[in-house]
Amino acid sequence: MSLRLYDTSTRTVRTFEPLEEGRVGMYVCGATPQAAPHIGHLRSGVIYDVLLRWLRRSGYGVTFVRNVTDIDDKIINVAAETGAPWFAVAEGNLRVFTRGYDTLGCLPPTIEPRATGHVPEMIVLMRRLIERGHAYAAGGDVYFDVPSWAERYGALSNQKIENMRDPKDVPNSDCKRSPLDFALWKGVKPGEPSWETPWGDGRPGWHLECSAMATKYLGSTFDIHGGGMDLIFPHHENEIAQSQAAGDGFARYWMHNGLLTVDGEKMSKSVGNVVLLTDLLDRARPAEVRYYLASAHYRSLMDYTDAALAEAVTAYQRIEGFVTRAAEVVGAGTPGEPPAAFVQAMNDDLGVPQALAVVHETVREGNSALASDDKDAVARHLAAVRAMTDALGLDPLSPQWAGAGEDDLKPVVDALVRVALEQRQAARARKDYAAADAIRDGLTAAGIVVEDTPHGPRWELKRG
Repeated sequence: MSLRLYDTSTRTVRTFEPLEEGRVGMYVCGATPQAAPHIGHLRSGVIYDVLLRWLRRSGYGVTFVRNVTDIDDKIINVAAETGAPWFAVAEGNLRVFTRGYDTLGCLPPTIEPRATGHVPEMIVLMRRLIERGHAYAAGGDVYFDVPSWAERYGALSNQKIENMRDPKDVPNSDCKRSPLDFALWKGVKPGEPSWETPWGDGRPGWHLECSAMATKYLGSTFDIHGGGMDLIFPHHENEIAQSQAAGDGFARYWMHNGLLTVDGEKMSKSVGNVVLLTDLLDRARPAEVRYYLASAHYRSLMDYTDAALAEAVTAYQRIEGFVTRAAEVVGAGTPGEPPAAFVQAMNDDLGVPQALAVVHETVREGNSALASDDKDAVARHLAAVRAMTDALGLDPLSPQWAGAGEDDLKPVVDALVRVALEQRQAARARKDYAAADAIRDGLTAAGIVVEDTPHGPRWELKRG
């Protein structure tokens, strides 16, 4: 089964056929760094990282562009409230975004362009639109003329044009020809940063930047455009309008991930329910958080609860426990090829829940092989589990996760625990079971879990 993806623009699951054989151009709307990222932002980061990994696993070379909106109304407002320069607000929060992506094992994009670095490309795009009769300058602003594109406007979000005015887009609204028109460029205001254009100084409109950057790095037509469902309208609808009106084919597949709520409510500072990555890392390790954020289907609404995170922690530790025990018996080996059922699940619109079901079934079979001391079967199941978790960015033995945070101390702890286990074995050999139990209880109190196996005792640090 070849890869099939749900395309928002056609509202169907389509077979993925890239523009260029063996190559994929993918653009994803990234950070607007007016504040630290919440877990909804990071869910999106993990989702498109899984897509990136699966495309590469499927044999494609991928050019992955994830933009940064480093100037907009929110950043300017935060700068005014805090007294910090606007660029310091954007840069400081972008570093937090980057640390969050890195912590959760997200691969870096091929390029991460910033809006403020692409004003020349925006000027060219505005000039093309004005020359084609789809944009106009008025009062220091430049607007896209929506009625000039009326027959095609609304196709992505499946709305009627009369219902599509963006209530947030009201700069110098008296200058608009139609209330539906949206700003490509916003004229300079006192105290705000600005850039020079033929139509006056100002700053980019939100939508213009993505069209300019996507086509600069991926060409006038490219394969995949991704983002959250909250961006379908107005942002992505307006991207399509301005890009295609200028003569570009733009994105061929539109992917949108579901949003993340907290106990059934949208995250909001006013409600006080914004959950940051640091909040989750108090309850789970980074690999467990990644497992949690990736585990639901990417198009589904995800509701965060402490209980749901705890379930994900338990599920990942079940995988990790098998991989660790199996590697001790047969060696770590290398990830093999994912089973056909896993491949089929992932090729069916990135069916991660179904793919994880295959992982857990393989883990159960692997644990049975461990119990029966069938080393050949253990090795097969270990290679399969590592292949599947590697495709999801969750291989417990990958450098990202193996012994994370324990590398310097683990050899020392291992040597000390081995001494204690040898003393325990000696006590059991002389039938001094009270002393053996006391040693085990002491290790347990110190957070060391001891398991007696057919191959002798093994230990691991208690998780959670």
